[in-house]
Amino acid sequence: MRAPAEPREVAIEIRAAPRESLPRRLLRLAVSDRFASAGLVIYAAFILVALFADQIATHDPLEILFRANGRVAANMAPDGTFLLGTTNLGRDVFSQTVYGARSALIVGLSAAVIVVVIGTIVGLLAGYFGRWIDTALMRLADIALAIPFLPFVIVLTAFLRPSTKNVVIAVACLLWANTARVVRAQVLTVRERAYVEAARVTGASDMRIIFSHVAPNILPISFLYGSIVIGWAIFAEATVSFIGLGPTDTVSWGFMLQDAFVSQALSRGSYHWFVPPGVCIMLVVAAGFFLSRGYEELLFPKLRD
Repeated sequence: MRAPAEPREVAIEIRAAPRESLPRRLLRLAVSDRFASAGLVIYAAFILVALFADQIATHDPLEILFRANGRVAANMAPDGTFLLGTTNLGRDVFSQTVYGARSALIVGLSAAVIVVVIGTIVGLLAGYFGRWIDTALMRLADIALAIPFLPFVIVLTAFLRPSTKNVVIAVACLLWANTARVVRAQVLTVRERAYVEAARVTGASDMRIIFSHVAPNILPISFLYGSIVIGWAIFAEATVSFIGLGPTDTVSWGFMLQDAFVSQALSRGSYHWFVPPGVCIMLVVAAGFFLSRGYEELLFPKLRD
């Protein structure tokens, strides 16, 4: 009688599920929420306009245009030649609005990057180390939060030379505190998790634990606050330019509003002049709040229950 065959060992390879990357995770969350989708669409539209401003604009934004009879094309109503009309100096409003998106993108993204970097680092250090480091950094954040935002930006840019760089610096000096406090709150919970304790037991340095194990879990929140900063930075630049403290060699939406106000465009009913930049500012600021509304589950995980 034939002996039964011995059972053979079968090697089964178990592969861990691939970890979802941060950009893909943020995009997935945005697509699943109407508010976040609206915010991303608005930002994407303005980014495209800013990148291709040279191709979209019909004229130089600071060029003084003339009619066929040789007169200055001042206060022209919207028509086939001038899509949004002209200013009192004969400059094309549509071209200024398009190039204003580029200025807004430079200010918004620059301020967002600085705020995210400073706020994230401060929040990581305060939340992980605690004790006197936490106390010192959070008291500094409290001081930044206690200072009125717009008055501080106006006063600082008034003392410094009017430029886009100074507006960005003024915005970053205060808005980092919001990001730092939220990041700190998340780090206080992440630092107690098992994988962080395991890394500490294996001899990993504090800096390695902070930036390799803790930081990846709080970066989505940092990027979310960065998107909100974009709107606030553009709003601050528009405010500074509106009162005449912004850069004079760059066309921005605030510059357009200030030019229209000085020229009494409202009393003359030149709505085509000041409505487009006002609407653009409103949309960009609203996009930041749409993203925060869409990602509120990321900020407040208990809302998932």
